[in-house]
Amino acid sequence: MTALVAPVTGTVTAPVDLAAAADRAAGLAEGARAEATRKAYRADWQHFEGWCRAQGLTALPAAPATVGLYVAAYADRLAVATLTRRLSSIAVAHRLTGHSLDTKHAAIRDVMRGLRREKGTAQRHAEALTVPLIRRVIDTCGSRLIDIRDKALLLVGFAAALRRSELVALTLDDVAVVPEGLRITIRRSKADQDGAGEVLAVGRTGTVTCPVAAYENWIMTARIFDGRVFRAVTRHGHLRDKISTNAIAEIVQRRAALAGLDAQAFAGHSMRAGFATAAATNGVEERVIMRQTRHKSAATVRRYIRDGELFRRNLSMEIGL
Repeated sequence: MTALVAPVTGTVTAPVDLAAAADRAAGLAEGARAEATRKAYRADWQHFEGWCRAQGLTALPAAPATVGLYVAAYADRLAVATLTRRLSSIAVAHRLTGHSLDTKHAAIRDVMRGLRREKGTAQRHAEALTVPLIRRVIDTCGSRLIDIRDKALLLVGFAAALRRSELVALTLDDVAVVPEGLRITIRRSKADQDGAGEVLAVGRTGTVTCPVAAYENWIMTARIFDGRVFRAVTRHGHLRDKISTNAIAEIVQRRAALAGLDAQAFAGHSMRAGFATAAATNGVEERVIMRQTRHKSAATVRRYIRDGELFRRNLSMEIGL
């Protein structure tokens, strides 16, 4: 495209390459959402588009009735939360291409309302790896390199209440070992897309489940001098450069199974949920839990607090049963 001259307001400015500016604007707009969100949106849109093609319906712009039919077609196969996200993805795809989709249209709204009434809106939550459970899981770790990695990953992830994406992104430069423990810098997270960064403290405990000792042992044994902290370990004991978020969930489930627990009840989120629940059980204040977990919603943290306080008082015994 021919370079155009921007309007002059008192000073002379350089010509503006509108094509380059448009590309830059598109790149910045693309980066406005987290990569995981963009990936989910793309997958959702491709699924909807494929379904429309198979039914001989127009995907873009889609009629509200088409979207309502899509939701009904998958009502028995997908969770309410998944279909709600699919709906958001379809709406975003329309906005990005200059179209509008009224998700409050009766053809969509009433189907979703009926679906929520029929199936409920409660989501399945991963079981929390509380302190007694994390100890059982850690007991399955031996002296192999992969065992040392798993022990450090589980304990640091638990003590710092880290998300899977935060664990895999940690580099050696992000973790400072100090006399009191670890100072962990989270440079970007789900709740901090602008990259303001936050610093977390993980203290030494002097126990067999001390996260700081486990971290130091892993770094020393694996001879990690730079780059990612947690990495894949091959079956021959060789280190890779990084580890995936899916691998975090697999590690939690594998160790849970080895500890005699129901592996399918646990996930990568179990460490973070376990910290919040354990903190609540031990009477840690809500604001202190939120400072470590970095939750923006107090309602989310209160769910963990309710779980942690569930059996604090034995009401059956108190009423004389």
